[in-house]
Amino acid sequence: MNFLEIMRFAVRGLTANKLRSALTTLGITIGVAAVILLVAVGNGASASITASIQGLGTNVLNVSPARGGGQGAVTRPLTAQDAHALVDPVGAPDVKAASPVVTTTATATYGQTSYDISSVTGTEPAYFGTTNREVADGSLFTTEDVTAARKVVVLGPTAAQSIFGNTEAVGKNVLLNSIQFTVVGVLEAKGATGLQNADDVAIAPLTAVQNSLTGYGNLNQIAVQATTADSVSLAQAEVTAILNARHGIRAGGTADYQIQNSEQLLATRTATTDTFTVLLGAVAAISLLVGGIGVTNIMLVTVTERIREIGIRKAIGAPRSAILGQFLAEATMLSLFGGLLGVLIGVVGSRFTIAGIAPVIVPPSIVLAFAVSALIGLFFGSYPANRAASLRPIDALRHE
Repeated sequence: MNFLEIMRFAVRGLTANKLRSALTTLGITIGVAAVILLVAVGNGASASITASIQGLGTNVLNVSPARGGGQGAVTRPLTAQDAHALVDPVGAPDVKAASPVVTTTATATYGQTSYDISSVTGTEPAYFGTTNREVADGSLFTTEDVTAARKVVVLGPTAAQSIFGNTEAVGKNVLLNSIQFTVVGVLEAKGATGLQNADDVAIAPLTAVQNSLTGYGNLNQIAVQATTADSVSLAQAEVTAILNARHGIRAGGTADYQIQNSEQLLATRTATTDTFTVLLGAVAAISLLVGGIGVTNIMLVTVTERIREIGIRKAIGAPRSAILGQFLAEATMLSLFGGLLGVLIGVVGSRFTIAGIAPVIVPPSIVLAFAVSALIGLFFGSYPANRAASLRPIDALRHE
């Protein structure tokens, strides 16, 4: 019996029970589609986070509080004075700007509209340049606004749209936690990262936010901008020296602050999302394994139902290889068909945003998932095929 005859018998066997064949391929289809989609979601999240961090600029340092303080050191919070001390042409020539930052949340109210803004930031004008935020409508607040603690605010486009709809936001008064602020500008859109919407923000003068919303507590961070991308390491060393002196951190002591540059932040987030992608892939691989077990079960049922047919074929001279090849071909064809459907569903599904993340298809994941589906057919179909090929003709013919 040649290859074409084996394939013809395999196709005839599959089409004899179309519903069972379709249900068998379903598990493989779901597994392959899950692998492609989940890996695409993981890579989409990674790409979104990378773009968001790189959008902040490659010359940005973030100084944030940390527990600690070396032996004999005084643990102190970060203050606006710390931020101002970092802009020193003599002590920190590689620091271009440093902005104190406090963050909170607030409910914005305008007329009958109420909206919870995810991030309300109190800072100084240099913050906009440090974080690459441009104004699309109106203007940014000024140093005079900070000095006078004027209650003015610049809204992100998402916040502005949610509060004011399609009406002009600039010049309107909005209540933030029942405190009136005047909108002076609306920022250009930066988009969502998948984890946080950079456009759902309100940015106001530090003094106004502290007076009205947060109180005069600790800073959440200091945003530092180095003069160039190449001088980030020098700027970090200068910031460390100044803060150590101001906070009384001795040599070898543990600082009560931490400094993270954009490259370190990107590396940390990338490692996290890579782990996330691997976990998603592992979950999807389990569904492929379940699909393979389904192939084994269905093929065992098929062998049992066709024992007499196998006995007749062996009695008239069909060799063991022909029986083995036929059932292996059936299992593999089921898996390949399920794999093709899974690839199609995965590619189509990746064109839609999932949980706020735009999936990014990884071609190797498609090839790998399809190849694994073919191997599943061979591996999980081998036991039923061997069982069929090992039947003795006389026992098969006596089977009821």
